[in-house]
Amino acid sequence: MFYQPKDGHGLPHNPFKAIVSPRPIAWISSLDSQGRANLAPYSFFNAMADNPPIVVFGSTGGKPDQPQFKDTMSNIRETGEFVVNIVSYDLKDAMNITSGNLPADIDEFETAGLEKAASIMVKPPRVAAAPAALECKLFKFVDLIGENSAMVIGEVVGIHLADSSIVNGLFDVTTYQPLARLGYMDYTSIGDVFSLKRPEQE
Repeated sequence: MFYQPKDGHGLPHNPFKAIVSPRPIAWISSLDSQGRANLAPYSFFNAMADNPPIVVFGSTGGKPDQPQFKDTMSNIRETGEFVVNIVSYDLKDAMNITSGNLPADIDEFETAGLEKAASIMVKPPRVAAAPAALECKLFKFVDLIGENSAMVIGEVVGIHLADSSIVNGLFDVTTYQPLARLGYMDYTSIGDVFSLKRPEQE
């Protein structure tokens, strides 16, 4: 089949997110201007560069008490800081709890029973149990076409790695099985890894 997004797809559910998958999940922690913590997952996320390290994530839609942007986006616009926490398989249920549209004054860390850990280069706390966390400073906030859609580009200024996931000098993702988003309500986790040499490395 072929369809133009502007005309609709005619299927029971939008297939776009299922096509672009699996997608890593950025579990973003942030603070508002009053110092209240927020934690929410975003699957429109990836790394864009490594020197300096740059990450990007996007958000669509608002919420009942904040119709323009979700709390995370508003907080980053206000403070210019955030942390990307990596979601392990063991944290999937806690991550799912934080995906709810809770009021802006509710702390998702507390709702999900998650311990906070202090960051070093930025003010927002990180998820203590996360296998990795990227402390970020806002590089650019980009309004996108479409209602309530925006993109955040951040420079990673500090990186936390769980010592238990460093194996023979490599950060081994199989030790924590990172969660990834598929389409619809589906997720997967990474357990199997294989290597391919580039032609010039043969």
